[in-house]
Amino acid sequence: MINSFLLIGQSNMAGRGIVTEVAPIINENVFSFKSGQWVTATEPLHNDKPGLAGIGPGVSFADHLQRKYDKTIGLIPCALGGTAIMEWQKGGSLYNNAVEQTMEAVLTSKLKGILWHQGESDTHTLSDAQLYKDRFETFLADLLRDIGDLNIPIILGQLGEFLKDNPTHQNYEVVNKSLLEIAGSKACYGFVTTEGLNHRGDLLHFDSVSQRELGIRYAKSYDECSRRLGISLE
Repeated sequence: MINSFLLIGQSNMAGRGIVTEVAPIINENVFSFKSGQWVTATEPLHNDKPGLAGIGPGVSFADHLQRKYDKTIGLIPCALGGTAIMEWQKGGSLYNNAVEQTMEAVLTSKLKGILWHQGESDTHTLSDAQLYKDRFETFLADLLRDIGDLNIPIILGQLGEFLKDNPTHQNYEVVNKSLLEIAGSKACYGFVTTEGLNHRGDLLHFDSVSQRELGIRYAKSYDECSRRLGISLE
């Protein structure tokens, strides 16, 4: 049985870490869903923007769970860099792709969770940042309804603290507050802190080492959330 996870959000979920800066993760029991089939996961996991895509949190997340539980893990990569929460709403191309990929993947797997890292594009203006919580909750309610699986962990990642030094993302704390509030509202939500993680020199994207750590933090948060829900990998 492949235990599958939907990966959605923008560039820090897709991954922008430089591939050569970390050792490759080689695990024959970690798969990625690409072109309608499961293939051994390699990085970059996403290819949302060729030439930019790199190390993200997905593979280290999957590798950590696979080695801990000796279960097969599958990743469904659907993140796209530079996207705002409004672009993820029901009816849009990003939303439709995530639903379509998930429904095709679960024909040969069991969906066990959703990993979300997004929000940087909603920090440019205070109005967008203040609307983030409502927009996210609308998006997620639609998504869960359409994929037909409501009792799974949804793990939310905090935006990087280094955004405080980025002049175009000064409303990041508003979005982070919303993410934390959402994560505390239901047992199915988990939250991943980015405290102490570093950027790759652009005050926006996590570097490769930080992405590896971020994936492990996602895995640990998933563990906590799945215990609360009383579910396990198969």
